Amino acid sequence: MSSADLSQEQREFGEYARGWLAENAPPPPPERLPITPIEVMTVGQRDYLQAWQRKCYDAGLVGADYPKAYGGHGHTGFQRIANQEMNRAGVPFLINIVGLSMAAPTILQHGTEEQRRKFIPGCLSGDEIWCQGFSEPGAGSDLANQRTSAVPDGEDWIINGHKVWTSLGHFATWMILVTRTSKDHKYDGLTYFLCPIAGQPGVTVRPLVKITGETGFNEVFFEDVRIPDAYRLDEVGKGWAVAMTTLLAERGASEGAGSGGGGGESAIRDLIELARGTWRDGVLAADDPVTRDAIMQRAIVAEGMRQNAKRARVPALCDHPMRLPLQQKLTGSEFQQNNARLGVEIAGAHSTLYKLDPSAPQAGHWPLAYLNSYGNTIAAGTNEIQRNILGERVLGLPKTK
Repeated sequence: MSSADLSQEQREFGEYARGWLAENAPPPPPERLPITPIEVMTVGQRDYLQAWQRKCYDAGLVGADYPKAYGGHGHTGFQRIANQEMNRAGVPFLINIVGLSMAAPTILQHGTEEQRRKFIPGCLSGDEIWCQGFSEPGAGSDLANQRTSAVPDGEDWIINGHKVWTSLGHFATWMILVTRTSKDHKYDGLTYFLCPIAGQPGVTVRPLVKITGETGFNEVFFEDVRIPDAYRLDEVGKGWAVAMTTLLAERGASEGAGSGGGGGESAIRDLIELARGTWRDGVLAADDPVTRDAIMQRAIVAEGMRQNAKRARVPALCDHPMRLPLQQKLTGSEFQQNNARLGVEIAGAHSTLYKLDPSAPQAGHWPLAYLNSYGNTIAAGTNEIQRNILGERVLGLPKTK
């Protein structure tokens, strides 16, 4: 966003955010951080990132646009500025990604006044980490095929079932949870809950090890878990509609409540730095015209995504409410994957050196990023499903047989 598009108040906030980040960049972490929040594995990583989110929140860089009544800072149009400045500063990401980008927007739209006041402040500060209970062994891309059940019992609900690919479940205090409350209706038989996880009787969290060797993903088992009806979000049978709000937020339909470091600009900078430090046959990769062109192509995509994000904020330019969010998720995940693939190609034989090898270029970031990128093309609805939705619901194409 150019300064010409900003109000005087927004420009002043941007200057404040830049200055604050320059003065308050955190010290190096006690141990290596993962690429994204969903791979946070250790208590040391969690504590470091949780403290950083709290500091950013106290400084007004998280929850900037949320009402003060719900723990926010009460501004309008400030959060995207904070997100951009954190990206430019190259500071660590914010750990509570599910709370910030999914739980808080959903609770703000569908929650009661009491729920908003109870749950949103902890999402913003990072004091309470959230996870997402959508996917199941038999309900991945077909979210409506939920089997985890919620049965009423007086003023409570009894939950039984099995969720999988639950990022940050091992550290989560709360889960946004979709359950089946009726077998008679596929979509209208779903109900959405805010479910306590940490220390909750009947909840078992088991880590899943990815191809990278890291965890962060988990599977979560519910065995006669009792939660009060006060933790139900919206009406019984409205879970599908509430889940769609969550998914739109997850896929980038809103600024969310904060994001932290990382992004297109930093990715291109990292590729340029790699090329400038990589020798091949006595020539720097940065001096190879093919390599230079490949990096430039990635920079063009990054700029296109940035412009699309700006367009998404102009209602008159959004011909369909789902198109840009779905498109950004699709292109964003493939942007990351293609960047990582290019990084591996630039590093050449050195890309076989993994993250624990002291000789690995950029501490082994590129092979780790490439392996890790496949999770991003699956999460939030696989890219194949995103293409189907874009074709059928946005472009109006017939379903394939």
